[in-house]
Amino acid sequence: MKLDILAIGVHPDDVELSCSGTLINEIKRGKKAGIVDLTQGELGTRGTVETRYREAANAAMIMGVQVRENLKMRDGFLKNDEENQLKLIQAIRKYRPEIVIGNILHDRHPDHGRAGKLIADACFLAGLPKIETRDDNGNKQQRWKPAYVLQYIQDWYREPDFLIDISDVFEQRMNAIKAYTTQFHADENDKTEPQTYISTPDFLEGIVARARMFGKRIGVKYAEGFISEKTIGIHNLDALIAAET
Repeated sequence: MKLDILAIGVHPDDVELSCSGTLINEIKRGKKAGIVDLTQGELGTRGTVETRYREAANAAMIMGVQVRENLKMRDGFLKNDEENQLKLIQAIRKYRPEIVIGNILHDRHPDHGRAGKLIADACFLAGLPKIETRDDNGNKQQRWKPAYVLQYIQDWYREPDFLIDISDVFEQRMNAIKAYTTQFHADENDKTEPQTYISTPDFLEGIVARARMFGKRIGVKYAEGFISEKTIGIHNLDALIAAET
């Protein structure tokens, strides 16, 4: 299946928290989008691998993505090495996306930065014909280099290179995030599992606040921000959103 957009996250829920509104927007416009999770989130304090798979599947259904798969790299011990690069190159060549959206290069969780570099390197290497990979049936894959590799903004604030209006799909985006019932907005009186940095109501309130802050900067209610190492061009000025002055 050829995808227009492939979103990659080192942990299940990275994509939902950071760029799910943009994915939903593009799917509603008829684009094909998919998600690759690099790890199973097995070191997460709350929940289990099994619950994370169920939650990821529910979130994927809410977003409407065409495909979601997990490469089962090591959570917490992720390496940007040849083995993991080849796994990701195989996935990129399998789905042949025009745009890849992935983890940021520096963030609170060290896995985020390592994954961001792994994603950037694999996208470049996937375009080299002398790197050989094979599909699930053993057939040699053709090289593929995405036109753009974007980084979504995660825990630490980064100044975005551009912002995307997600106002019309914000509720759907939040429903996708809340599909991770073991991770977010836990009842503070529930003592069955320990509270974590991301399980308190304050964390989700911060997610909403950032979307509103980004939205205000371009004159809309909610937006998501992205970073691009490559200069992005547009076909015409109609693509610009006029912010109120």
